[in-house]
Amino acid sequence: MKASEAVLMQSKAEIKIWKKQRDFLRKLNKFKWLLLMTLPGVAYLFINNYIPMYGVILAFKQYNYADGIFGSPWSGFDNFKFLFNSPDAYTITRNTIGYNIVFIFLNLVLALLTALLINEIKEKVVSRFYQSMFLLPHIVSMVIVAYLVYSFLNMESGLINRLLDKWLDKEAIAWYSEAKYWPYVLVIVNAWKHVGYLSIIYFAAIIGIDKEYYEAATIDGAGKWRQMTRITLPLIAPVITTMTLLSVSGILRSDFGLFFQVPMNTGALLSTTNTIDTFVYRAMLTLGDIGMSSAAGIYQSFISLLLILAANYAVRLVNKQDALF
Repeated sequence: MKASEAVLMQSKAEIKIWKKQRDFLRKLNKFKWLLLMTLPGVAYLFINNYIPMYGVILAFKQYNYADGIFGSPWSGFDNFKFLFNSPDAYTITRNTIGYNIVFIFLNLVLALLTALLINEIKEKVVSRFYQSMFLLPHIVSMVIVAYLVYSFLNMESGLINRLLDKWLDKEAIAWYSEAKYWPYVLVIVNAWKHVGYLSIIYFAAIIGIDKEYYEAATIDGAGKWRQMTRITLPLIAPVITTMTLLSVSGILRSDFGLFFQVPMNTGALLSTTNTIDTFVYRAMLTLGDIGMSSAAGIYQSFISLLLILAANYAVRLVNKQDALF
């Protein structure tokens, strides 16, 4: 009797496994074309992001070109020591984190404001025109942006210096020689380039909100401000949270074009424009130290992972549904 019960239980288990396999194959067949469409993206991710990951061992090696990656001698944590013992370590870390904190909060506020304003435009043609205009700076090359900024800040013929001379009767400012102005310049340029892209994302979330909420609020006498604070912002909060968490994950990385090309790699501005990424690039140009560059990359990735885990944990404490995981 016991043997027959064991056989029966085994048969039930096998049937249960077979049903799961059948259901999985059915789902696979149902979504086969969608899965096929993801293959190019998965292949790109694997080739571009995962295969090169074996190169992280360079952070622990004294790399030389003759021996290659695997033949180069191990150096332990010497590359990390070189990075952190550099006299510029504090400056580049301060600049990288400080700028990114300002970028995250300022761009969030400006992008939400822009999205809300675009949402108030009722004419579709006009709305699409403004969307295109706001998105345009995001797709412009940073090299072009650098020369646009130069056309404003050039000491001899820059637009700002001309206006200062004409309207305020002030002497021209040597923008590329005085570092104190560049925190403001970089924040403005970053906002001009990226706010439009973020605003389009938030606008897409806003137009997905059911119009009945606004109709009911209008009947109840709620004005635009109350509709925005009680309906719009709470309903797009998951999108805001996701975009903010993604931004926080890159808080130890910087826009290389913004911090290197826009200031024209001017040495006099390094105190306010030098970040971890530009420091590593300059070290590569002058020393050719690939190991230190790899160490900096691992350092950035590790801290970014900790930050996004902490930020996601904080979001889960407030609202579990808005967290990424």
